Amino acid sequence: MPGAEEFVGPSTELLQSLIRNECVNDGTPESGYETRNADLLQIVLEGAGLDVARFENQPGRASIVARIEGSDPDAPSLCMMGHTDVVPVNLDGWSHDPFAGDLIDGEVWGRGAIDMLNVTASMAVAFRRLAADGFKPRGDLIYFGVADEEAGGDWGAKFMVDEHWDAVGADYVVTELGGWSSVDSQGTRHVNVNVAEKGIAWTRIRVRGTPAHGSMPYGSDNALVTAAEVVRRLANYRTPANFDDMWTAQVAQMQIDEDLKAALTDPARIWDAFSSLPQAAARIAHACTHTTISPNVAHGGQKTNTIPDIIDLDVDIRLVPGETHATADHYLSEALGDLADRVEISSLQQSPPTTSPTGNALWSAIAKRAQVAYPGAELQPGLLVGGTDARFFREKGSIAYGTALFSPNVTLESFGQRFHGNDERIDIESLGLSGEFWYGLAHEMVG
Repeated sequence: MPGAEEFVGPSTELLQSLIRNECVNDGTPESGYETRNADLLQIVLEGAGLDVARFENQPGRASIVARIEGSDPDAPSLCMMGHTDVVPVNLDGWSHDPFAGDLIDGEVWGRGAIDMLNVTASMAVAFRRLAADGFKPRGDLIYFGVADEEAGGDWGAKFMVDEHWDAVGADYVVTELGGWSSVDSQGTRHVNVNVAEKGIAWTRIRVRGTPAHGSMPYGSDNALVTAAEVVRRLANYRTPANFDDMWTAQVAQMQIDEDLKAALTDPARIWDAFSSLPQAAARIAHACTHTTISPNVAHGGQKTNTIPDIIDLDVDIRLVPGETHATADHYLSEALGDLADRVEISSLQQSPPTTSPTGNALWSAIAKRAQVAYPGAELQPGLLVGGTDARFFREKGSIAYGTALFSPNVTLESFGQRFHGNDERIDIESLGLSGEFWYGLAHEMVG
């Protein structure tokens, strides 16, 4: 089998090109224009003689599918899925042009380098190499370059799963986010594989007031002032801690003192424990153990001299496994208190938490392929605190994992800081390791 070094060059070049296409999805129908990246991926895959199908239910938001047919229709199938869109950037926060795709000191810089064009690129390079090498699998192998993940997947994975399951449906799916690793106090490396993700309960809270002239604010019913109090209450509200086996195992492997480990699994002490962790680690620890409520967007107001009568607050709620949309409604009511009757609450987007089991063929294959780069490594199942397209496949019965294989330079903390952050970048060693990983995983799973 080809080694990691053989995947570095082509994966690096493809990642740079995907970044430069600037497929920024801000959530509006006309944004993203992922067709640019779909065109590029189609050229790459067709270069190995593969047939590529295109699907586009929103102009400019194309997804592509390539398939290496299996010889046995009863054999398990595997889908390699990578999204092609990226989130917006604040140019002022970047040290380098976020859409130049520069290679600097062994790292590719740019929006999407971490989320998740590195995986989209390395998967495509591995898939092309498999086709060029004449790979003849028993089960179908699918490459799915999907649009619109960053806005919830309605025009991408959800559309494809709902309307074109025959094109993308698979027994097993690999996608974002995973692949970083850490070494415990005994010297064992643990490679993260995300087997679950939190649910989404995005909510709009409408605050009403009474319009009036801004020059006479005394005693006014200012919707913005009430909204500010709503935001304060939401920010201060604490949901209960939730500890599952994944979190307990993750804490056990942390290189911290035993008392802090105990505090991180104690509902009465965990909030104090957060302050003893580095900020990046504390944010992750909080998100892994709590349903989170984050008021992130405010709309409203008409003019500087007019007291506003309507303010809309968009709130990002992420549910831990076992909680539902009704749980989110309960938390909001409790957090708002006497203001709950002053507001109107509506749903913007919702999906339940999803989980895939371990102890199956894909889990075993990932564990085996991780040994190539990290002999003796063990897999660490994890909870993804954001949302991915894996949830659509899990709801159809597929086993879906967020995985890859990164260099030791990519830690959970560095990954988390660069994810949707400034100066996003990935080292080329990780691109090579991931390319080798996908190539070998295909042989293990469907070959």
